Amino acid sequence: MRDTARWIVLSALIVAADQITKYTAVHYLAAHQAVAVTPFFNLALVYNPGAAFSFLSDAAGWQRGFFIGIALIASAWIVYLLRRYPHQRLFALALSLVLAGAVGNVVDRVLHGAVIDFLDFHAYGYHWPAFNVADSAITCGAALLIWDAFCSKGRDEGRSV
Repeated sequence: MRDTARWIVLSALIVAADQITKYTAVHYLAAHQAVAVTPFFNLALVYNPGAAFSFLSDAAGWQRGFFIGIALIASAWIVYLLRRYPHQRLFALALSLVLAGAVGNVVDRVLHGAVIDFLDFHAYGYHWPAFNVADSAITCGAALLIWDAFCSKGRDEGRSV
């Protein structure tokens, strides 16, 4: 259980960082007003009621509960996997990142009705959809899960998830 707690604490720290950065963005950035940081990076406050890449953002409102439900189910499954495989460090790290991202965005949906995004990368007039620390954690965690799947192919300790 001690190893599992370490991964949960890591997730909690990332959620805290996510919420602090979002709080700061909400209090210092005007909605839809970009602040140029570099020639390719802005800080821009965006409220996203949808999922990644604003998927379903223009739906009638039902998506809020849907995305909260999916994130809570995924979070419960991740905690189960963390309890089952806490010694598999790469796998547990990846799960911790995904868990942190899911929880960070659920907090936004519950408190604000939408996910707060504020990191805006762009080049030649094209903008990557704005994102946040939680989204970054999910992306890094997903990449590590893929990496772990390739690295664990030859191991005897396989997981049946």
